[in-house]
Amino acid sequence: MTPAEQEARIALAACYRLVARLGMDDLIYNHISLRVPGEEGAFLLNPYGMLFEEITASSLVKIDIHGRKLDDNPNPLNAAAFVIHGALHMSRHDAACVLHTHSDAATAVSAQKAGLLPLSQFAMRFYNRQAFHEYEGVAIDLDEQTRLIRDFGTHPVMLLRNHGVLTVGRTPGEAFMLLYYFERAARIQLQIQAAAASGAEIVTPPHEVCEHAARQFWELKGDILIPGEREWPAFLRQLDREDPSYRS
Repeated sequence: MTPAEQEARIALAACYRLVARLGMDDLIYNHISLRVPGEEGAFLLNPYGMLFEEITASSLVKIDIHGRKLDDNPNPLNAAAFVIHGALHMSRHDAACVLHTHSDAATAVSAQKAGLLPLSQFAMRFYNRQAFHEYEGVAIDLDEQTRLIRDFGTHPVMLLRNHGVLTVGRTPGEAFMLLYYFERAARIQLQIQAAAASGAEIVTPPHEVCEHAARQFWELKGDILIPGEREWPAFLRQLDREDPSYRS
């Protein structure tokens, strides 16, 4: 194993642990995949049957674009899980890491026609930058890949209607932070909508302001960095203090 692959395994294992710590996992389901640096067509994926909080660097399975094992890892693999991930890895150069969850708030917002609304600063990052994919049943049919690619386009996040959310990143840190910020925005939206149901009036900034804020995030204005550049090392320090077993 190359040092680059080992570092990739550690980063991906950390991503799984952090998703679990923030309560955005779904038992043994959902997946986060990562390209193996320097090894064309090779990816890392979680073994089928392990909780996110159990994932370690060595438990991750190396697979090809068709979801077939490339190593002698004895852990079982849910090959169907790679229907979504494989399509995005191969269609987008920036999709080194593909993260898919059924997080509660994001899934609730996925069932709303407009998806995430510009109701908080967390949401401004995704203003006019969220994709939608209509529900087609459990994502195990290969012919759905074409529509997933079409619908995602170049957006950083896609809501799978009535299903969950997808984020992509150049690193696990970027994919994770996009999920984190989207989930925070979705929770706030649901709280605001609940208050509005009791008569509270909702204030929404005008389009020009929302677009300006979105550009500040994506054009890295001021001291804004790529998602994960500043936050990810802090999360790793927290994991290392509390439970460094993800590195094993």
